Amino acid sequence: MLNVLLSMMFSFLQRGTATVEIIIVLCFFISFICSVFMLPRIMIISKRKRLYDDPNDRKSHSTAVSRLGGVVFIPSVLIAIFFSTAFLFIIHPFFDSVFKGNTLLELLLLLAGSLFLYLVGVKDDLIGVRYRKKFLSQFFVAALFPMAGIYINNFYGLFGLYEIPVLIGVPLSIIMIVFITNAINLIDGIDGLAGSLALVAFLTFGVLFILKGEWIYSMLAFAFVGCILPFLYYNMFGSSSHGSKLFMGDSGSLSLGYMLSFFAIKCVMHIPGESLDLYCLIIPVSLLFVPVFDALRVMVVRAVHHKFIFLADRNHLHHKCLEAGMTHLQSTELVLTFSVILLIVNNWLANICNINILLTIDFLLGMGFSKLLNIWIMRRKNQEFFESDKQ
Repeated sequence: MLNVLLSMMFSFLQRGTATVEIIIVLCFFISFICSVFMLPRIMIISKRKRLYDDPNDRKSHSTAVSRLGGVVFIPSVLIAIFFSTAFLFIIHPFFDSVFKGNTLLELLLLLAGSLFLYLVGVKDDLIGVRYRKKFLSQFFVAALFPMAGIYINNFYGLFGLYEIPVLIGVPLSIIMIVFITNAINLIDGIDGLAGSLALVAFLTFGVLFILKGEWIYSMLAFAFVGCILPFLYYNMFGSSSHGSKLFMGDSGSLSLGYMLSFFAIKCVMHIPGESLDLYCLIIPVSLLFVPVFDALRVMVVRAVHHKFIFLADRNHLHHKCLEAGMTHLQSTELVLTFSVILLIVNNWLANICNINILLTIDFLLGMGFSKLLNIWIMRRKNQEFFESDKQ
């Protein structure tokens, strides 16, 4: 892989036709290498300092595992972005096509917010942070997006609404950023799930930004793809008994959730004067539907049972998969497959039905998926009851 990428890069340089597409590949490659280099050293530090996530009744693992895997995400991405952008400037100085409009301001505030939230996550992974402080931190970094001019300004016909005023769009965007960030954090409960869903989302956003000519955000998306891939190997196939298994922790899940929320709102935001493209809403909604729907469903269930809506429990979709008798990998494969199928179905339905009908279908599919898991759980419990009764 290294030889192929280097030969491609040098051939382009020799012909003097280096393009942003090659810089995107370089960005992915640098982030990938940084992640590969740092993750084993994170495991060594975790072992020496006993920085482990100990199991309890609420958690899905039975042995102590390091939860510092996500510590590599933001450093890997920043190194990749800074080096790739500098390289782009040296060999092909056309910053006007990369940092057009408010892009530079957006990027600076986004990276500043990402770094701030990342540090909050690192502290939480090491010594813990009260949930009120985490929420305040999330609202603070969420408010940076409107400062850069990024907020939801159009509903694309959802609920019969199109353009919405700034006084509604800005607070709605801040709430959505915080909610999406926490939804990604909450779904990080089994091996590979949050990382796999984020990987698919970043890949899709990366391609989408290439098509839209938003080169710097495509670089950013593929940089996240590069750092997530090595982590998924250790997270899904590492051995806890040999100390080669890693969780991403809050430093990772909060970083992924924050960045995905930015990409989603960046896609949804309508540029005045341009025609409405329904896919700008459909694609982000489809990519983030599973974590957002799961978080909403769990909060509603807790509210119905008069419980604190932020109380941790084992009622998430991935917990239901485990209770139905699936392994971590099987549960991840099932939820990821459902998410990808939903993305495909939504892109097909966007041409033949109203956005309100489409979202209604999505929620019905989500409820049906949850109900199906409940049926599997009941069958498994009945089977175990009959087997124990026979004995």
